[in-house]
Amino acid sequence: MKACFQSLVLVVIALTSAASAYAQSDYPTRNIRLLFGFSAGNDLGTRIVAEKLAESLGVPVTVENATGAAGNIAADQTAYSDPDGYTVGMLTGANIVLRPLLYSSIPYDPLKKLTPVSLAYRLPNILVVNKTLAAATLGELVERARADPGALTFGHLGNGSVTHLSGELLKIKANIDIRGVPYRGAPALLTDILGGRVDMAFLPPSAALPLVRSGDIRALASTSRAREVFAPDLPTVAEAGYPDLETTVWFGLFVPAETPHPIIGRLSKEVETAMALPEVQKRFTEIGLVPIGSTPSEFDEVIQQEKIFWGKLINEVGLTPIN
Repeated sequence: MKACFQSLVLVVIALTSAASAYAQSDYPTRNIRLLFGFSAGNDLGTRIVAEKLAESLGVPVTVENATGAAGNIAADQTAYSDPDGYTVGMLTGANIVLRPLLYSSIPYDPLKKLTPVSLAYRLPNILVVNKTLAAATLGELVERARADPGALTFGHLGNGSVTHLSGELLKIKANIDIRGVPYRGAPALLTDILGGRVDMAFLPPSAALPLVRSGDIRALASTSRAREVFAPDLPTVAEAGYPDLETTVWFGLFVPAETPHPIIGRLSKEVETAMALPEVQKRFTEIGLVPIGSTPSEFDEVIQQEKIFWGKLINEVGLTPIN
């Protein structure tokens, strides 16, 4: 009787494993949810990714704007979803790298509850100033700040945001004293730069470049490693003599940690393929984004490097952990 029971258990295990393997090889068979943590209008790159994944996977890929808490709502919903490949998060470094560094208590370790699938796209920060400020280059801005310590201000979107940390990084690397001014949202920050109530800010290209091209504000430098295709006339911070000011914001796909490897591999391959398409690269360039695509291991390497970079900066700045 015991031998028969053991045999039955082995048969059940074998059938369950076979069914699971079949489900993975058959993936996907239904709609995939792609969670994005920010409002409509900021999701253009994510919607291009969703469109291309739908074409290659043969099922609908629906973008859901799970807004709130700087994208952490989308991260939480992804982390606690079923690990079956049908809920995917388009998350950013603020959710994966900065959250554990900035908060005294978080509900989970992002890198234990979430698995990186593929980098999707990145964007640099654009250092912009009010058009009346007497500084036409980053070098001139630094000279202006040194001549009058504490007089200049930089606007940002809250302590610990990339817009804030980029300003703090400028203070450290250029050895200048400029005062940070926090804002609840980008519209108010842009209004005050236009009106001269703050002197400068690090902004995403989608917000900065239209105002630069219209002559309403002035761009001094991009924080990317090389000049961007969508702003070829804009020098980089390295060209201005500050290579250590290089910062970029990335977005990438994540799934719950227990998601089977074949599903992760399939999603990663499709994103890599899509991001290399000339039509996709053209569409991303038009909206001020840079398509990437990567393997899970390449993505993880980027995350580990950023943990070191931002961790060191946060310690240098002396930010108090957020409760």
